[in-house]
Amino acid sequence: MLDLKALRRDPDAARAALARRGGTDAEAFDAVLALDERRRELLPQLETLRAEQNAANGEIAKAKKAAKASGDSSAADAAVATMRDVSARAKALQEELAEVEAGLAEQQARLPNLPHPDAPPKDSVLKTVGEPRIDGLGARPDGAPAEARDHLELAGAHRVDMERGARLSGSRFAYLRGDLVFLELALVQWALSKLRDKGHEAVIPPVLVREDALYGTGFLPDTEQQIYALPGDDLYLVGTSEVALASMHAGEILEVADLPLRYAGFSPCFRREAGAAGASDRGLFRVHQFDKVEMFSFVPPEDAEEEHARLLSIEEEILTELGIPYQVVDIAVDDLGASAARKFDCEAWLPSQQQYRELTSTSNTTDFQARRLGTRLKDSRAESARKPEPLATLNGTAIAVGRTIIALLEHGQRADGTIVLPECLAPFGAPRVLPAA
Repeated sequence: MLDLKALRRDPDAARAALARRGGTDAEAFDAVLALDERRRELLPQLETLRAEQNAANGEIAKAKKAAKASGDSSAADAAVATMRDVSARAKALQEELAEVEAGLAEQQARLPNLPHPDAPPKDSVLKTVGEPRIDGLGARPDGAPAEARDHLELAGAHRVDMERGARLSGSRFAYLRGDLVFLELALVQWALSKLRDKGHEAVIPPVLVREDALYGTGFLPDTEQQIYALPGDDLYLVGTSEVALASMHAGEILEVADLPLRYAGFSPCFRREAGAAGASDRGLFRVHQFDKVEMFSFVPPEDAEEEHARLLSIEEEILTELGIPYQVVDIAVDDLGASAARKFDCEAWLPSQQQYRELTSTSNTTDFQARRLGTRLKDSRAESARKPEPLATLNGTAIAVGRTIIALLEHGQRADGTIVLPECLAPFGAPRVLPAA
């Protein structure tokens, strides 16, 4: 949710910033300004009428007392008539105010966050790390050059069982079996241990949430087509634990001295992936259910950009330690999503596809989510305590398990079909070498 005071202060700058996103409804922005202005006109009028009501109540009491003593009720009747008129006008204004506030909330919900001034007009590669090759592949036993195989061929159906997953649940579901289960659990535990050492509290949150949690994080109204709903229970399955982590402090006032608050959430995630298709998305790359370790931070607004850089550096550190070549992409302003002011993706090189594909993402949502969720901060230590203000929230993927497994299998493949996995995962239960499929 955007700050109405900031929109009033410089509407032209806000309008220009939203226009950079493309596709933003200019009518919604104009409606927000008009409804906000009408609301600010109604509030003092209503306060005046309420003061008149209080005064009229006093006059009625006096007139009734005088009428009892004199036997003349005309003054009391006049006071009651005045009261009725004031009450009728107050009721009409209250009804209009309720209608205006409902319209304002609806139009505000249509407006995305203002993009960061440095968010680029198109995706921009900031840097590339690691060589896009497989050092250990070499040649096949017969001496012919080895070609990179994709993760499904490397794992085999006995480890990534798409056929039985489809029979059970439909397309884009899979059974993960055998050694890959231990690889997943090792990835998760390794990532959570690393994040704990960096000050993130580990969390396993609920994956069923109410509508206000999705609204508060900006997924509604925006991505309804990607969300699984359980209408009989008024609940939704989350597509990321960002939703639950952001809502941990909904409606709370946090102390500046307690910030930053940093979490690492592990959960299954569910996405409809409506409209997504393509041969390059087969296997585990784009499924309806997957597991993820998500970072989430609550910080003072002035620290948001520094925290964003910090989350990105953690994502890069994880990819580097896993030996996955990657590039960092500054995401185009028209592809940020409703909540993000700026977003960086880390794209892993996938040998079988000979291209970089998104593996992690980190977003600075400034105070947009906090305003929607009613999460504010105060500084009780300050000499002149100000009203509580919204803080900043940020999120970042630590491990997208399925896609990370794809990258590890493809980069660890050898000419004989075996797969060498990163040494850092072995202490957490991952096999050091997977046998050929």
